Amino acid sequence: MNDYKNMPDEQLVQLSLNNQDYFYYLMKRYEIKLLRYIKRLTTVSQEEAKDIIQEIFIKVYRNLNGFNPKLKFSSWIYRIAHNEIINQYRKTKLCSSIIPLNIEDEANLIDAINDSIEIDGAYENLETAERVRKALSELPDKYREILVLRYLEDKSYEEISDILRKPPGTVATQINRAKASFKKIAWRHQLDKELIK
Repeated sequence: MNDYKNMPDEQLVQLSLNNQDYFYYLMKRYEIKLLRYIKRLTTVSQEEAKDIIQEIFIKVYRNLNGFNPKLKFSSWIYRIAHNEIINQYRKTKLCSSIIPLNIEDEANLIDAINDSIEIDGAYENLETAERVRKALSELPDKYREILVLRYLEDKSYEEISDILRKPPGTVATQINRAKASFKKIAWRHQLDKELIK
């Protein structure tokens, strides 16, 4: 068990099927990543996010036998997380119009969208960061989530396709539309003067 850190996810899944103690290592591997994902898409408290994480891991464990080893485990667990966030949203309306991104997240997202919008580094300014946050919050949920998955969670088009159960072509189209929408919203927030050359 000491070498679990170097084991691929799929190997840990197989070990977990035979010995539930190994599931702990999968949980530890994904706990922080999934907490961050939840916080990027919702405004829940840390305690509420941990409750959602617990539900996610219960569902992952219950469905471990159904995991298809031909897929990436990370895509599979993010899909379960995505579905649980939607379930919780329907129950409690936990998504809000303001995404709680920090300045570093905003910088990463803006840098990633750089082929549509050229940035001069002004996002380091707190006031500008707040306007960026508000602009991002105006994106439709489907665009906001796809940008978070692609640029903040660093998922490939294929992984996003697996997570959202959409064809890769649709994913590519939605990313382009999301970037274009963000550019229009940024203009309305007068971010073009500070951010767009």
